[in-house]
Amino acid sequence: MTTDPMTPTPASISLVKSLNQVLGQNEHVEGLMAASAEGLASVNLALKRELADGNTGPGIEAALEKSKAVEEKVLEASEKLSDVNQALKDEVKERSELEDELAAVKEQAETDRQASLHDLLTGLPNRTLFNDRLEHGLAQARRHGWTLAVMFVDLDDFKTINDSYGHEAGDAVLRTIADRLQGSTRDEDTVSRHGGDEFLYLLMEVKDERDIEAIAGKVIEAIQAPCHLVVDGHSISQSIHASIGISLFPNHGATAETLINQADGAMYEAKRSRSGYSFAK
Repeated sequence: MTTDPMTPTPASISLVKSLNQVLGQNEHVEGLMAASAEGLASVNLALKRELADGNTGPGIEAALEKSKAVEEKVLEASEKLSDVNQALKDEVKERSELEDELAAVKEQAETDRQASLHDLLTGLPNRTLFNDRLEHGLAQARRHGWTLAVMFVDLDDFKTINDSYGHEAGDAVLRTIADRLQGSTRDEDTVSRHGGDEFLYLLMEVKDERDIEAIAGKVIEAIQAPCHLVVDGHSISQSIHASIGISLFPNHGATAETLINQADGAMYEAKRSRSGYSFAK
């Protein structure tokens, strides 16, 4: 299994957490060192006062010199630790920003991938995704001995809507029909927009022609329900009729291209005979 290079890895996430932990520890030490430096400064000030008052007991001057030296080293170490902490903060910030950028790139890539596989107008799977699912379905059907069906759905009087009410009304109808088709699809099936006013419907693991006929009848009934349009501020109710061609695997073909072509031919027969739906011969 390959790893998405744009996905933050557990190692990178762990490293950021580790850097934050080290930064927290260093800041704690920095605080202790600063407090120590203040304490030493206070001691040195007291020793200086003792010397100023003439209290020159044994070792006071030597103690003052040593204390000053320690204070200078503590201050120097504190400054260096502060620089290290700032570098750590910059590193954590840079890594955090990089993780955010990678997440944004991944999200955009997923959006682009979805757009490349779905119809922009209806949101349904497009030809590429439908063909991929059909090929996958055929592989399963061959393995398990299933029958599957491809239905080619064409809207009979769609051109009239475009000519009479305009393309915006036509687009609204297509979106409405797409929603209805999607609503009548089983989880394992796929409905896609093939192009224009044509849709493809993949039915997985069907038992017999009667079941397919029942589904085709429901699809036609769903499509024929009036579509409510608003044209030039007026509400219009428009009914759509459909013709459906049906091909079966393995009866009418063994490849995706053959099954789609057979269903397309059967659709024209259904349109010619005004029968609603027709099976491939």
